[in-house]
Amino acid sequence: MAMNSVGRPTSPESAGGAGFTSLTGGRGLLQDEPLIFETGGWQTTGVDLPDVPQDASDLGDLVRADPIGLPGLTEPEAMRHYVRLSQKNHAIDLALYPLGSCTMKHNPRLNEKMARLAGFADLHPLQPVSTTQGALALMDRLAHWLKTLTGMPAVALTPKAGAHGELCGLLTIKAAHEAKGQGHRRTVLVPTSAHGTNPATAAFVGYSVTEIAQTADGRVDLADLEAKLSGDIAAIMVTNPNTCGLFERDILEISRLTHAAGAYFYCDGANFNAIVGKVRPGDLGVDAMHINLHKTFSTPHGGGGPGAGPVVLSEALAPYAPAPWVVSGPDGLRLVEEAKDEAAAAFGRMCAFHGQMGMFVRAYAYMASHGADGLRQVAEDAVLNANYIKARLSDVMTPAFPEGPCMHEALFDDTWLEGTGVTTLDLAKALIDEGFHPMTMYFPLVVHGAMLIEPTETEPKRELDRFCEAMLAIARAAKGNDSARLKSAPHLAPMRRLDETLAARKPKLTWRPDTTAPLAEVAAASA
Repeated sequence: MAMNSVGRPTSPESAGGAGFTSLTGGRGLLQDEPLIFETGGWQTTGVDLPDVPQDASDLGDLVRADPIGLPGLTEPEAMRHYVRLSQKNHAIDLALYPLGSCTMKHNPRLNEKMARLAGFADLHPLQPVSTTQGALALMDRLAHWLKTLTGMPAVALTPKAGAHGELCGLLTIKAAHEAKGQGHRRTVLVPTSAHGTNPATAAFVGYSVTEIAQTADGRVDLADLEAKLSGDIAAIMVTNPNTCGLFERDILEISRLTHAAGAYFYCDGANFNAIVGKVRPGDLGVDAMHINLHKTFSTPHGGGGPGAGPVVLSEALAPYAPAPWVVSGPDGLRLVEEAKDEAAAAFGRMCAFHGQMGMFVRAYAYMASHGADGLRQVAEDAVLNANYIKARLSDVMTPAFPEGPCMHEALFDDTWLEGTGVTTLDLAKALIDEGFHPMTMYFPLVVHGAMLIEPTETEPKRELDRFCEAMLAIARAAKGNDSARLKSAPHLAPMRRLDETLAARKPKLTWRPDTTAPLAEVAAASA
């Protein structure tokens, strides 16, 4: 007999709470929480500051004429406000996160502990090199393993995200073409299924972008590629595995055709976590590839960063890599920072200092704790988990590309929802009520009503089954004349469904008081 079944039933389904609402807006032990600006406290402050002896007349017309407009809270109030906000979020620590490594995957606590060591966490980018030998050694070892895992001879560590890495790679390619008198090459080829950042980055660098068609089975159309290669092409940008969760079978031919046209092969390595330890991109003819450290290895990335997107480079592009990089000399390790001597051809710098040290530590800790065989298993387990989900859901949902296995992502379209009145958005909202964050929706754009599920390598079969059972239950509701339940979901989330159209057309990104009364009252009180 389980403890919670003794006496009065306590399980949620037996508590008789259906339709119950609290008197104050709270929910169980979760209290309703307004915006911090709506909490009041306009005439108070959480700190005591001494009166300023000067009259500020030397500031001229820069003296503040109006109240600063910040609410004053006590320390407990401020702490509780942000903790309550955090309780409104879903987290990888609560359940499987089908958005996958693009946003968040499990980060071993060991990595966090290493990143917080004072020798790494308290580094200053301007402190003497003689005092940073340990950090430089870690950067050097990280660079070594990135080059080993990719089969590429050089790496630029400083890019701070995947898109920043794309920018680094294309600037390197541009510098290489210009050094060879090929600066007239002004076009980059991008497949239909590419990440949106690929064409955006190419345009940012100044290239025009030409789209390459996709085959019916989700791969690059070789005939279309060959027809569009010419002496004006600077590079092709291919994601492999691609955004449909598929490995490009013709990757060697893509490389051969690109090089035969005098162009460079840029690989978007955002999905390297599906092949790390199994495939070396250098063996595929790749000239430049960024690696999202947060996806392939681990760093907290949910919410937009910080990230790190080192770029590995072929022998042809290595001379043009941006500074700095670590070298070993008689006095220990040092950074090559100036565009002279061995860095004379470098195109410049990507950032002011040396990259994201905390991300370097976490990624290296992940590598060191897994070892070569462990990293290979990471890729194998990521692919196995995605294919398990694809197999379990395929009887009810329609795989976008049913033939053959997928890589680390299982992609479904919305064909199976035809006639139900339910959309991909409804299904995603219903998933929130079942305790799971929605999967990636409506991407890639080449698949109608796309639902892209990436479980990552760390999820055990029990968690995969819990997620699949939730998906199957929602599917049964969608097909069983219970669409009203889905179309009004979520019912149990802290906030109900947004008016998506209104939110997109009239976004409110900045808080404004309904009236000027609170600030006016403060001004009057202080006059």
